[in-house]
Amino acid sequence: MKFNVIYIEEKIKDYPNTKEILARINYKKIIYCENYNQVFNPKNQNFRIQKAEPSIILAKKEQNFLLNAPEKFTIGYSKNFYFSHMLNCVYDCKYCFLQGMFNSAHYVIFVNYLDFFNAIKSQVSRSKKTICFFSGYDCDSLALEKITNFLSFFLIKFQKIKNGILEVRTKSTKIDIFKQIKPMNNIVIAFSLNPKHIVKKFEDKTPSLTQRIKAIVELQKLGWNIGLRFDPLIIDNSNNFIIYDFFKFIFDKIETRRIHSVTLGKFRMPKQFFEKFSSLRPNEYFFINKENEKFKNIGIYENQLRKFIDKKKIFRN
Repeated sequence: MKFNVIYIEEKIKDYPNTKEILARINYKKIIYCENYNQVFNPKNQNFRIQKAEPSIILAKKEQNFLLNAPEKFTIGYSKNFYFSHMLNCVYDCKYCFLQGMFNSAHYVIFVNYLDFFNAIKSQVSRSKKTICFFSGYDCDSLALEKITNFLSFFLIKFQKIKNGILEVRTKSTKIDIFKQIKPMNNIVIAFSLNPKHIVKKFEDKTPSLTQRIKAIVELQKLGWNIGLRFDPLIIDNSNNFIIYDFFKFIFDKIETRRIHSVTLGKFRMPKQFFEKFSSLRPNEYFFINKENEKFKNIGIYENQLRKFIDKKKIFRN
């Protein structure tokens, strides 16, 4: 990937991760700033325009390394946190809440990776229960790995967290990092999935459903635990038979035994994000919001899932 501008906070310009990231990318110029919010948060920005040619912002995360996951956001553990080593996503899904959440489409990479790990280590040291940590809530955990090298650093360290589970959420099929290290029982690689026509219509720049399934099969053969995330599952005038065929298409190809968990959820977005989202994508906003009224009958879709996988592994989010 090529970038015209790389913004860097002055305080981290000499960090090893900063220098290593710069060595892995092509760019035309560097602009230094005091704080990434000066570039990322001004209100007079247009997310859609910036998305066509985003910049990278290298910054230091100062606080709130871990955030409490929403109450119903779980894959079977009573304590759940999420964290984001990066803000924004290389993909351009038309239903993505990030375009309603952020003013900017630039990619923010927090280079102080060790601080995230230390926050996790501190959290698990205070708990007797297994804690689940979700990576990829405000970004795609895997898509920019060749630039960030975040997982290369993080996975090996996380192996030592005996009472912690790490979910790596992604739509990416760039799975080289998982080929280079031995599978770990406390890591779940979770793929977001939708029917083929939804991927084509709404999930711009993402790998196809077939490509994602191919990656899942390859990872399962290597011994990795896999999560399936039908979340959000976009309905798009589908009837129950189409959803059944979609699930069958997936489960016919993968090893059900090595599926750690399956989540099922509808398109949802906080009210304050809706207004911004509707102005940026008025057609998609009204379409998705209207069609997913059908998701009120979520039990129908869960019943279809139960034909393929144990109900104990299914969670509604």
